[in-house]
Amino acid sequence: MTAPLRYLTLDLSDSSDDIFTVEAMASTREAQHAEVLAEVHTLLTWAKAEFSGRQGPVEDGYAWDDELLIQREADGWITVTLTLSTNEEFAQAFMAAFGDPED
Repeated sequence: MTAPLRYLTLDLSDSSDDIFTVEAMASTREAQHAEVLAEVHTLLTWAKAEFSGRQGPVEDGYAWDDELLIQREADGWITVTLTLSTNEEFAQAFMAAFGDPED
Protein backbone atom coordinates (compact mmCIF):
# COMPACT_ATOMS: atom_id res chain seq x y z
CA MET A 1 0.00 0.00 0.00
CA THR A 2 1.25 3.51 -0.80
CA ALA A 3 1.33 6.43 1.63
CA PRO A 4 -2.13 7.46 2.79
CA LEU A 5 -3.76 10.50 1.30
CA ARG A 6 -4.03 13.42 3.67
CA TYR A 7 -6.40 15.74 1.83
CA LEU A 8 -8.15 13.80 -0.91
CA THR A 9 -11.13 11.71 0.06
CA LEU A 10 -11.90 8.75 -2.17
CA ASP A 11 -15.18 7.32 -3.35
CA LEU A 12 -15.44 4.18 -5.46
CA SER A 13 -18.55 3.19 -7.36
CA ASP A 14 -19.39 0.82 -10.18
CA SER A 15 -22.11 0.79 -12.76
CA SER A 16 -24.05 -1.87 -14.56
CA ASP A 17 -21.77 -1.50 -17.62
CA ASP A 18 -18.64 -2.69 -15.73
CA ILE A 19 -17.12 0.79 -15.63
CA PHE A 20 -15.88 1.82 -12.20
CA THR A 21 -15.54 5.40 -11.03
CA VAL A 22 -12.99 6.54 -8.50
CA GLU A 23 -13.54 10.11 -7.35
CA ALA A 24 -10.83 11.85 -5.36
CA MET A 25 -11.91 15.20 -3.94
CA ALA A 26 -10.63 17.87 -1.57
CA SER A 27 -11.80 21.33 -0.64
CA THR A 28 -9.14 23.49 0.98
CA ARG A 29 -7.83 27.01 1.31
CA GLU A 30 -4.99 28.28 -0.89
CA ALA A 31 -2.39 27.34 1.75
CA GLN A 32 -3.10 23.62 1.26
CA HIS A 33 -3.80 23.69 -2.48
CA ALA A 34 -0.25 22.70 -3.51
CA GLU A 35 -0.40 19.66 -1.21
CA VAL A 36 -3.71 18.61 -2.74
CA LEU A 37 -2.24 18.89 -6.23
CA ALA A 38 0.74 16.81 -5.07
CA GLU A 39 -1.68 14.06 -4.02
CA VAL A 40 -3.41 14.27 -7.41
CA HIS A 41 0.02 13.96 -9.03
CA THR A 42 0.72 10.86 -6.91
CA LEU A 43 -2.48 9.19 -8.10
CA LEU A 44 -1.88 10.01 -11.75
CA THR A 45 1.79 9.00 -11.59
CA TRP A 46 0.78 5.65 -10.14
CA ALA A 47 -1.89 5.13 -12.83
CA LYS A 48 0.51 6.00 -15.64
CA ALA A 49 3.22 3.70 -14.26
CA GLU A 50 1.01 0.73 -13.42
CA PHE A 51 -1.22 0.94 -16.51
CA SER A 52 1.19 2.44 -19.00
CA GLY A 53 -0.24 2.87 -22.49
CA ARG A 54 -3.70 1.87 -21.31
CA GLN A 55 -5.23 5.31 -20.78
CA GLY A 56 -8.25 6.22 -22.85
CA PRO A 57 -12.02 5.76 -22.95
CA VAL A 58 -12.86 2.71 -20.84
CA GLU A 59 -15.89 1.98 -23.01
CA ASP A 60 -13.43 1.54 -25.89
CA GLY A 61 -11.44 -1.10 -24.00
CA TYR A 62 -8.84 1.02 -22.21
CA ALA A 63 -8.09 0.46 -18.51
CA TRP A 64 -8.56 4.00 -17.26
CA ASP A 65 -9.17 7.65 -18.07
CA ASP A 66 -9.20 10.79 -15.98
CA GLU A 67 -10.76 14.21 -15.65
CA LEU A 68 -9.43 16.91 -13.32
CA LEU A 69 -11.64 19.80 -12.24
CA ILE A 70 -10.41 22.72 -10.11
CA GLN A 71 -12.98 25.22 -8.89
CA ARG A 72 -12.09 28.42 -7.06
CA GLU A 73 -14.95 29.58 -4.89
CA ALA A 74 -15.67 33.23 -4.08
CA ASP A 75 -15.08 32.64 -0.36
CA GLY A 76 -11.48 31.50 -0.90
CA TRP A 77 -12.02 27.74 -0.93
CA ILE A 78 -10.59 25.64 -3.76
CA THR A 79 -12.26 22.35 -4.67
CA VAL A 80 -10.24 19.79 -6.59
CA THR A 81 -11.99 16.77 -8.09
CA LEU A 82 -10.12 14.01 -9.92
CA THR A 83 -12.45 11.50 -11.53
CA LEU A 84 -10.99 8.24 -12.78
CA SER A 85 -13.12 6.02 -15.02
CA THR A 86 -11.68 2.52 -14.82
CA ASN A 87 -12.14 -1.13 -15.62
CA GLU A 88 -12.30 -3.73 -12.84
CA GLU A 89 -8.59 -4.60 -13.05
CA PHE A 90 -7.59 -0.97 -12.49
CA ALA A 91 -10.11 -0.50 -9.66
CA GLN A 92 -8.78 -3.56 -7.82
CA ALA A 93 -5.16 -2.47 -8.24
CA PHE A 94 -6.07 1.06 -7.11
CA MET A 95 -7.73 -0.26 -3.96
CA ALA A 96 -4.68 -2.41 -3.22
CA ALA A 97 -2.38 0.60 -3.63
CA PHE A 98 -4.40 3.30 -1.87
CA GLY A 99 -6.73 1.36 0.39
CA ASP A 100 -10.37 0.62 -0.08
CA PRO A 101 -12.19 3.97 0.22
CA GLU A 102 -15.16 2.10 1.73
CA ASP A 103 -13.11 1.10 4.82
